[in-house]
Amino acid sequence: MALLETITSPVALKALPADQLPALAEEIRTFLVAEVSKTGGHLGPNLGVVELTIALHRVFDSPRDTLVFDTGHQSYVHKLLTGRQDFSKLKKKGGLSGYPSRAESEHDVVENSHASTALSWADGIAKGRRLSGEGDRHTVAVIGDGALTGGMAWEAINNIAVDKTLPLVIVVNDNERSYAPTIGGLADHLATLRTTRGYERFLDWGKRSLARTPVVGGAMFETLHGVKKGIKDIVAPQGMFEDLGLKYLGPVDGHDEQALERALSKAKDFGGPVIVHVITQKGRGYQPAIDDDADQFHSVGKINPETGLPFEVGGRIWTDEFNDEMVAIGRDRPDVVALTAAMLIPVGLDGFAAAYPDRVFDVGIAEQHAVTMASGLAYSGLHPVVAVYATFLNRAFDQLLMDCALHRAGVTFILDRAGVTGSDGASHNGMWDMTLTSIVPGLRLAAPRDGEQVRKQLREAVDVSDGPTVIRFPKGDVADPVTAVRAVGDVDVLFENAGDEVDLLVVGVGAFAALAIEAGEKIAAHGRTVRVVDPRWVLPVSDDVVGLARRAKAVAVVEDNLVSGGVGAAVTLALREAGVDVPVHTYGIPKRFLEHASRVQILEELGLTADQVVADLEPKL
Repeated sequence: MALLETITSPVALKALPADQLPALAEEIRTFLVAEVSKTGGHLGPNLGVVELTIALHRVFDSPRDTLVFDTGHQSYVHKLLTGRQDFSKLKKKGGLSGYPSRAESEHDVVENSHASTALSWADGIAKGRRLSGEGDRHTVAVIGDGALTGGMAWEAINNIAVDKTLPLVIVVNDNERSYAPTIGGLADHLATLRTTRGYERFLDWGKRSLARTPVVGGAMFETLHGVKKGIKDIVAPQGMFEDLGLKYLGPVDGHDEQALERALSKAKDFGGPVIVHVITQKGRGYQPAIDDDADQFHSVGKINPETGLPFEVGGRIWTDEFNDEMVAIGRDRPDVVALTAAMLIPVGLDGFAAAYPDRVFDVGIAEQHAVTMASGLAYSGLHPVVAVYATFLNRAFDQLLMDCALHRAGVTFILDRAGVTGSDGASHNGMWDMTLTSIVPGLRLAAPRDGEQVRKQLREAVDVSDGPTVIRFPKGDVADPVTAVRAVGDVDVLFENAGDEVDLLVVGVGAFAALAIEAGEKIAAHGRTVRVVDPRWVLPVSDDVVGLARRAKAVAVVEDNLVSGGVGAAVTLALREAGVDVPVHTYGIPKRFLEHASRVQILEELGLTADQVVADLEPKL
């Protein structure tokens, strides 16, 4: 029997002799490559934390001791060591989540896959347990160097550091990367810690040399050791952490399991908050991942495990349209600059960065800073384009509202992976953005229906200088081109089977335009008069949409966003304010968190297919 098969819990792991741990680590890596290559998932991050996760579970007693992973995409090894070894449906409906999940195991705590949160969680858990008289239970936060670029992590450190008896261990998993290489002042500091061993060597030399000096040698060494703080600041600047009041251990080789156990045991016994700085290699043990300069196989689809090459060549995606058009705009508009939060490649700014490197700012996992910095750039006369995943705009709402919109800053926001994304679960669905942005005064939001509209509306957006604009589009292959029949003002008519007056006006939002057309055609086939439109700029609701609704007996809005506070709600309010008394039927995402599954499965479950919309809508007409 393979060693991994015998590890049904952390108790079984603790019982394994130390000399068998290297073999277990090798089995885990082999398992990860074999299984994740079949399903897709976060491969590189997990290959890098095999020994670290083994050591954590051997030193601490999960679930009595709490392990909090930031952001959670490196939790596959943790799942394996806590009895979850069926990866056949990883990230698929009915299978394991790609992140920690309380529904799966008592060993999982934080499901949210938004970065830089683990230290705040851990601070609260540790203090809460101490107040409950459970001060002997330890809390461990595992946070990457990339996640440490987020301001929330430093807010937590500021509070943790003053509590000298808090039983909390912070493990900094330092692989020099978040998605791509970590950048910024913190990254430079960690690089210094990673490479500087001069302090220890200096003291070792001093002790050996001065010990040979008669009478005064010992005293001189004690004096030297007494000024170690000054020396340490020069040759090994871990003083940044110690100045905050945190005990620092490391750097520790993250692939030396026994060294990790020793360091973690010291941290556990210290009696207060400790940082254990661990150096790991993303993609460890799998050469195709190590050779991948872009992201060390941070996340992969189905691949050939022997070569690391994908089995299917992906088609053109929505992000590609944005990527190419940004390069073209950059050539035409030297005032256009771009910002992202540690996601340069995933959001499609790598082309712009290659062409105009001085006009791109990767701020790390710091969306709040990105938005306010963009407002400052706009004030200086530039037009910033801030590109993030739609789910991460949530993190910078206050800055969007008070720093950008209040000051009428001409900033364009690109929201990639908007709507239902599916397999990454509740925290990655970009289903909140139109609800959030709908309440921002002066903000204009476009939802392109295809690649041509991405390009066209991006150019329209960067021409706006008196307030924020938003362009949002989904994950995956770009939609087939949808040609308008005609235009009514700024609204594109995509289908109609009557003259001026119609039984039903269908408003298709963004990528749901094709669904709206299909539903409209099916209803028209049953003898109804129907007009299907794409507003293009969906927020605020245009007078043209109101005018078209005035000439319809009913309106239906189909959107890839929350029904609550979404475009349908905005249309309803706009019609009421204009005195247009027609029923509005809204179809979108209900106000609940969605389980991981494919996008198609989720949309079908929510009733967001043409057949389901028609079946619900027809009896109401």
